[in-house]
Amino acid sequence: MQALLDIILPVFVVIGAGYFVTWKGMISEDTIDALVKFTQNFAIPCLLFRAISQIDLGASVSLPLIFSYYFGAFASFAAGYAGARIFFKRNPVDAVAIAFCCLFSNTVLLGLPITERAYGAEALSANFAIIAFHAPLCYMLGVTAMEIARNETSSVVEGASRVVNAMFHNPFVIAIVLGLIANISALPLPRPLLGGIDLMATAALPTALFSLGGILCRYRPAGDMKAILMVCAISLVLHPAIVFGTAYLLDLDREGLRSAVLTSAMAPGVNAYVFANMYGAARRVAASSVLIATAGSIVSIWLWLMILP
Repeated sequence: MQALLDIILPVFVVIGAGYFVTWKGMISEDTIDALVKFTQNFAIPCLLFRAISQIDLGASVSLPLIFSYYFGAFASFAAGYAGARIFFKRNPVDAVAIAFCCLFSNTVLLGLPITERAYGAEALSANFAIIAFHAPLCYMLGVTAMEIARNETSSVVEGASRVVNAMFHNPFVIAIVLGLIANISALPLPRPLLGGIDLMATAALPTALFSLGGILCRYRPAGDMKAILMVCAISLVLHPAIVFGTAYLLDLDREGLRSAVLTSAMAPGVNAYVFANMYGAARRVAASSVLIATAGSIVSIWLWLMILP
């Protein structure tokens, strides 16, 4: 109970504040959109750049850590696709969009603040190692599967080129690449520049959580409840359970185990809806899953915190 009060609820209080003021019309949706753009395009990239530029790559990026997390993520994608096709008779395009919801955990907006509050800022190096691969691997799998599902096999190469192009226009990926360059080269950066980046990074998580609440206010659970509950179960239970078991078998260290399992236990990120909306597939399932799983993650995170060493 103490973990729920001290670690989890403060994060959701900030999300709830954003939800409440948007619901009551105290802040406009345009303002929420501006906050989202600020965090996604500037503040969070600054946070990622500073983190990646400073972490010990040799110690943080380990094969057991990366394999444990992404084996669980890809297995969840497969489970979501199979469930959508077999149990809910969804067409292949809808099934890929639903599977992407099961794959794409909210590693940044929820994973980072929860892990930091639970285990301290020094525990985040493994989180950042996971995040460094998250967008490229997840989008590559999702877009490739979607191109195949749309029976446009002749455009798979074109689709892959779009993925690569999109990745290198993604602020998160750009920040990660620049952080890796700064880390490997060890080039000294001007202190005023670093000070400004640090100020931006400080604003990243609270602003992102507040704006996430505003975004969630737009979603309304409607229909397809069985499919939505499947996504929630895979995201909040199956994914972290697979990661936990795989990490245990690979003898992953305690810090890596904590970060991998907690990150995988997060609800689908808003990008899951963005992906579904981009293809016009299973949008209602994606939107409702983000909202319901985010609320449900309060309980699932609490349970995993009690299980983890």
